[in-house]
This record gives sequence, structure tokens and C-alpha cells, in this order.
Amino acid sequence: MGHAIAVDIGASSGRLVEGTLIEGRLEMTEIYRFDNAFTEKDGHDYWDIDRLTEEILVGLRKAKAAGIDSCTLGIDTWGVDYVLLDRFGQRLHEVYAYRDVRTAGAADRFHRNSLDRSALYAKTGIQELSFNTLYQLHVHDRRQLEQADRILLVPDYFYYRLTGKFINEETNASTTQLLNLRTRDFDAELLGALGLKRDQFAALTAPGTRLGGLRPEFADTGDYPNCSVIAVPTHDTASAVAGVPAAAERSWAYLSSGTWSLLGAELDKPLTGEAARRANYTNEWGAYGTFRFLKNIMGLWMIQEVRREDGARHSFAELAEAAGREEAFRSLVPCNAERFLNPKSMTEEIRAFCRESGQALPDTSGRLARCVFDSLALTYLDAMRELERLTESAYEVLHIVGGGANNRLLSQLTSDLLGIEVRTGPSEATAIGNIAVQMISSGELADLNAARRMIAESFPPQTYRPNPAAARPEILDRWRHIHSIPLKETLR
Repeated sequence: MGHAIAVDIGASSGRLVEGTLIEGRLEMTEIYRFDNAFTEKDGHDYWDIDRLTEEILVGLRKAKAAGIDSCTLGIDTWGVDYVLLDRFGQRLHEVYAYRDVRTAGAADRFHRNSLDRSALYAKTGIQELSFNTLYQLHVHDRRQLEQADRILLVPDYFYYRLTGKFINEETNASTTQLLNLRTRDFDAELLGALGLKRDQFAALTAPGTRLGGLRPEFADTGDYPNCSVIAVPTHDTASAVAGVPAAAERSWAYLSSGTWSLLGAELDKPLTGEAARRANYTNEWGAYGTFRFLKNIMGLWMIQEVRREDGARHSFAELAEAAGREEAFRSLVPCNAERFLNPKSMTEEIRAFCRESGQALPDTSGRLARCVFDSLALTYLDAMRELERLTESAYEVLHIVGGGANNRLLSQLTSDLLGIEVRTGPSEATAIGNIAVQMISSGELADLNAARRMIAESFPPQTYRPNPAAARPEILDRWRHIHSIPLKETLR
């Protein structure tokens, strides 16, 4: 019986979670939890990367104090954001947050001077998002890029700070939009377009790779567990998909529901045709040679911001309960519109769109929440229909994992609209998937299928079945009309 610790950091919080296999079931204990958010400085949004590093160390000290003398350790975070290091291993800059406005219009500028969109997608299979690392680097200060000896993504940087090892873990590296699917390495033409060199990046590292122990400056103090550090799927969605309790005998899709909603399927081969590109589906690399064919949807960021702007007077559970008492589909918004990415006020942006489109104004917290949940469920419907068409498959089950799995209203709405069974949980799928890969690497679990069977037995999912009457044709007609309305500029 060994201890495995997952460091799981998202856009709004981070945690260290310990997992132990006891009689074939995974027992989870949260060791430490902390807040995370980007902060604005001089007109730009940045992560406090040094504080996050210290929070990881605080959590490890707490693990040691709780009696965990030895463990395996894996780290996952969000994707695309990066750190530039000089030849002494020191940071050259504050770490930009992906919602920073500097990338507005960057994709258009890049494609005017470099590859066209179809050629880029054929190379990388990655959907176009304004904040992809490719576009972030395109607008980054040229002098800093020239000075950079190493370019690491955020979880790679944390591994470096803990172990001294340079890696570019492949599931997260794929989110850069710089990996070539054919060569399975960074693409020389794209690096050339950015003025970068291959040796500024480390070798691609597969999930399950052992990296060794902590740096002596930590290990020799006696304040930390004896850690065997393992490169897990460092992109949180890759770990979350590894944590889906899916049965191999049923066709299934997944929805990783958190700050972002990511809906897709696990494939053996990427789909990089023009239809997939136009639908803006991505082929991110997954654990053990798989691909996460998925679509990014704005997700619970919208309700997180609505709640924050209301002074956090209501819990998320209370907002969902209040939404359940409101009229369904009263107000709808196109969740994936650029105006909702990082507006000055999410509440006012939602109301502004409703006003522009002639809809009833969501004038209470319950109506705002209902607007968000109804709109998200309809967005999931669109994405699922696209997924079925592109993969030429019908899915029997949608697994919802992550924090959004706790939202009963949204889960039932999703089942009703999609017309299929929805299974929810575990809510901590990212940390669980992180731990599962550690346990496969250490030999406690045979493979990913064995891990998923263990997860299903340890965390039985909640099942929702569809009420077809809820998907009324007039709702779908209104939804199509909403998407035909020309979008005005954001209020930010």
C-alpha cells in the first residue's frame, strides 16, 4: 500500500490530494487546498507563479507532518501558458494568463504572414483558440524569446522547480499548437515562423515517466516526504479523461466540466480533416497514445464570474437550486462568443446580449444562473451532434466529470437535450486520473482499463436518464436564432 500525491491546480484553485489503494478501492484524502486567480498589472493579466510554487511546497510539508514519509508525486495544471527561462534557469518574465487581451487578433496576424489555417490544422490537429501558445508566443517580446534558453509550460516549470529536470510533457505540449502529428515532435516550420529553435524546448516526455526525487535543497531538510516524482498527464483535461470511470464495452463520450467545459471522445487516431477544423475540434494528445478529440466550451467560468460579481453571497449549490425554480430557456446566450471570454463584467455582458437580442432580462441571480445553465446544455447538444457526425459514431453514455458533475440541474438538462444516459462523477476526476497514472507507473495497477474499473468501483456514478419532452422544437428554433444574431463588441 503506497501513497500517491496529486498536485492539481486549476484556474480558480489548487489542491494536494493523497490516494491509497485499499482492497482494490481508491481512498482519497485532501491534504491542502489553496486559491488561485490571475491578477491584473499594468493592463495585463498574470499568474503568481512563485506563490503557486510555494503553495505546492506548503502542501508537501503538510503531507510530511501528517505522517506521509514516502510517496509518488504528479502535477497537473491548465494548458497553453508558458515560462521562459534564461541559461541560469531563472524566469525572464511574469507568466501571462491565457485570458490576457494581448492575443486579441494575434491569430489573424500570424496567418497573414505564415501558414494558412488549413495547413496548420493538418500539421497539428489543434483547434484555433486566440490564447493558444502559438499565438501567445507570436506576440511575445522578441528580445525575451531570443534570451530564452528553455521554454516550459506551467506544470513543466513546477516539475523543474521541484526536481531540477527539464521536460515538456506531451499531453500539455500538444496544447501549444506546435506539435506535428506526423513527426510527433515540435514542428520545425512553426518554430521558424516564431523565430524559435528546437533546443529551447526539452525532449517530449510521456505520462508515466519517472523523474527521480526532489532537489537536495528540499529532500535534505527532512521537511518533505521522500518523493518519487512521476510525469503524469500534466494537462488537467488529460488527467481528467484518464479518470473517467468508463466501461470499455459501451460507446462513451466525456464532458470535463469545470472552468472550461470540454466535450469529446477518446480516439486512437487524430481526425484532421477540413470538417473537423471548421467545427473547431481539437486533437490533444492523451495518456498512453490516445487522442482527446474534443471541443472547448466556455464552461462554468461564466457562473463563477456571476457569483464573484455578486459578492459570493450564494454557493454554487444555492445558485443551481435557485435556477431550478426559474422558467426554463427564458434567456439564452452564445457561450462560446469571444465577448464572454474575459469581460469587464460577466453579469452585464450576459444582460447586454439579452437586451440586444430582444430577450427577457435575467434580472435576479437565479435567472442569471438559469440562463447560463440552459445555454451551456444547448451548447453541449451542438457539440455532441458535431462529435457524432465527425467521428461517425453514436454514443450511448456521456460521462460528466469534474466540479460540474455536482450540478444536478445541468446534468439532467444535458441528458434531456442529448437524449442519452448521462453519468456524473467523480468530481475530482483530474486528481484521480493523475493518481491512477502514478499507480500504473509504480505497478499497483495494470493499465488504464484496470484503472477505470477501479475508479468506477471506488466512486459509483450518479445516473440521469432523458426526458425527451424537455427538448421542445421551439427551444431549438430559438437557439438557432440566437446564433444568427450579429455579435457586438464586448463591454470590457
